[in-house]
Amino acid sequence: MTSVSQAQEVTQAVPPLGGDESAELMDRPPLGGVVLRRLVRKPSAIVSLVVLTVIGLLVVFGLWIAPEDPNAIDLKHKLQRPSADAWLGTDDLGRDILSRVIVATRVDVLAATQAVLIALLVGVALGLVAGYRQGVVDGLVSRVIDALMALPPLILAVVVVGTLGTGLTNAMIAIGIVLVPGIFRLARASTMVAKSELYIEAARASGVPTSRILRRHILPAIVGPLVIQVTFAAAAAIIAEASLTFLGLGAAPPQATWGTMLKDGAQYMGSANYLLIPPALMIMITILSLSKLGDALRDAMGRQSADERGR
Repeated sequence: MTSVSQAQEVTQAVPPLGGDESAELMDRPPLGGVVLRRLVRKPSAIVSLVVLTVIGLLVVFGLWIAPEDPNAIDLKHKLQRPSADAWLGTDDLGRDILSRVIVATRVDVLAATQAVLIALLVGVALGLVAGYRQGVVDGLVSRVIDALMALPPLILAVVVVGTLGTGLTNAMIAIGIVLVPGIFRLARASTMVAKSELYIEAARASGVPTSRILRRHILPAIVGPLVIQVTFAAAAAIIAEASLTFLGLGAAPPQATWGTMLKDGAQYMGSANYLLIPPALMIMITILSLSKLGDALRDAMGRQSADERGR
């Protein structure tokens, strides 16, 4: 009886909608449509989306687009400068740089996706539980996250890779762990805000299972902030992969990644600096596109939230 009476009190606290208010809510465009319209008004967002779309096409079709085998060695034509035969030149083993850049794009994007997914699965799950339960659970999880954040990200990644072993997969696991604190803190804060909404309180008072509240109500409410965070997390994952690989803790030769290409090209910085330009440009363009898209999404969703509060 207590839970029923609480539900009735919460329900009564919400004023009924009049005809005009109901019509306004029904006619109001969905969040996705509003955000999309605001994005297309920003030139930087459009350029970022176009660039990321091209990168996505390289990920899907890169293996067929590459003009040469990225790992084919041809010592007779090593360290050739860009020409009609090799548009971006060849490296110290005679491998076609254009082909390696294309294939490396696929490898790096998939690797960054793997790291972000790990961070999302762990960070969102812990953030939902800690933000909803609070109390002792929140305190314990937050202390562990604070301990992770006390370490410099690169040092933490090196420690994890040193424990698991070198290799691209282990490097992405390490990067995913490094990204967990940021995802966790955002998910936790967003969950605490969503938990205070009247409809959530009504569901709790009505005896709706916690798992259903988290899955059906709170998780959809925090998707917007998470999407923004994912764009920045993906950019950070790409930088971290290149850094770990450059240190010899990530992908190993002959696998083509932007990090391995930078590492190989650094040996010929004085005599063949053209080896560094393609992977460095790809890293820069991808990170800038993700960052600009994240900024545009944050502005669009922030304005939407402000409009909602104004109403």
